[in-house]
Amino acid sequence: MVERFFRDLTTKRLRRGVFHSVPELVAALQDYLAQHNQAPAPFILTAQATDILMKVKRARKKLPARKKVQ
Repeated sequence: MVERFFRDLTTKRLRRGVFHSVPELVAALQDYLAQHNQAPAPFILTAQATDILMKVKRARKKLPARKKVQ
């Protein structure tokens, strides 16, 4: 969830702006947080744990075995 929040922050605010100083960047972050917190929505996980684990097992079967680098 934290990664998702920072992804949105990066794509929706940081990459779209130009900041000439640290105070400008801080102000932009605070502005984004204020707007984001006006209508907060809870994150609801809809995937079942068994479905996630099955995807992991399928991915492991398809990935080639890697040698350990020493």
